[in-house]
Amino acid sequence: MPGFDFVIVGAGTAGCVLAARLSQDVNTHVLLIEAGDSTVLPAQTSPPAWPTLLQTPANWGDFTVEQSATGTSIQLPRGRGLGGSSAINGMVFARGHHSGYDRWPSQGAKGWGFDDLLPYFRRCETAVGRDPALRGIDGPLTVGPANPPHPVIEACLEAAAETGYARAADISGGLEEGFGLADLNIVDGRRQSAADAYLAPALERPNLSVVTNALVRRLRISGGRCVGVEYRTGTDEVTVDCTGEVVLTAGAIGSAQLLLLSGVGPKAHLADVGVTTVLDLPGVGARLHDHPIVNVTSSAARPLPPRRNNHGEAIGLLRSDPAVEEPDLQVVFVDVPSHLPSPKDPEDGYTIAVSAIRPYSRGTLRLASDDPGAAPVLDPGFYTDERDLAAVVAGMR
Repeated sequence: MPGFDFVIVGAGTAGCVLAARLSQDVNTHVLLIEAGDSTVLPAQTSPPAWPTLLQTPANWGDFTVEQSATGTSIQLPRGRGLGGSSAINGMVFARGHHSGYDRWPSQGAKGWGFDDLLPYFRRCETAVGRDPALRGIDGPLTVGPANPPHPVIEACLEAAAETGYARAADISGGLEEGFGLADLNIVDGRRQSAADAYLAPALERPNLSVVTNALVRRLRISGGRCVGVEYRTGTDEVTVDCTGEVVLTAGAIGSAQLLLLSGVGPKAHLADVGVTTVLDLPGVGARLHDHPIVNVTSSAARPLPPRRNNHGEAIGLLRSDPAVEEPDLQVVFVDVPSHLPSPKDPEDGYTIAVSAIRPYSRGTLRLASDDPGAAPVLDPGFYTDERDLAAVVAGMR
């Protein structure tokens, strides 16, 4: 293909935003490459149906290796297609707590504190009924709480207040702790993904090219810089030149995997799988971490009304111990027995899910082979640090 100023690998949330923003300059030629399909599945637009997407081609289908703490392999959903994970996730639109962002500058990420990021948070959203000093009023994503909430969610919130927890006015805003209705990216009863909000309005621009069903095989690196990519569509091999920047937006898993396939990573591992080392960079694929989640499911005392939203309409941000400096637990109220149906589920019920959102456990991402189509070997090392287990146990209690 002819040269581009920018080549973006991965049409997930970040890829859609970057493609839309960069192509605003009519003199800039942008190529967006996505491994998944451009087809929108019916379940992607229907909020209550999102759990079924995990069994479709819209999900990469990743699983961890067997985890020592549980003796099981854990599914790690990851969106494949335009919109990426924003097209298959649970549609909760919530910023992280400000204390988490405010740790970043002290760790070297200058300019990435909460106040630094706030203008960009606001610019992405139209947050209905929220404080305009904190939330956006004219962004491409229209977000707001369930209206009305499911009765079992309202009951859970009332129970939390009776137990003594604070009721947050805007738990999605990033300033509060306690429980509250989260904002949802659901508009007129339909999911609004990053592809809907950012990419779709930009598709008519002649300087933006989008290629789907294209698996990037490797980055083309010459003279110490990335000068393009190689990808496959069906049986066709395509080489792309890039005069500016190649941007990896394939997510925490896909971006690291592609770097390794391109010879950027730990030399010993690359040699084990037959990849020639271009740059010995041990950190690539290291320190993988994810937040474990545990579900506590209850039977309903009477039949529950139909579910119309995303199932997880309310969340809580809590501290597992008063001595903890910031919220390290997220609790989600869910109006179904579980997102992934199980034979052990009650006939009708609901779930309280507990997640350690500041995990200490670390693992690895490694290649299974030099085949770009092979799934990566994922080991997040859930609960290998006892502090994570202690936090989740405290959350369940």
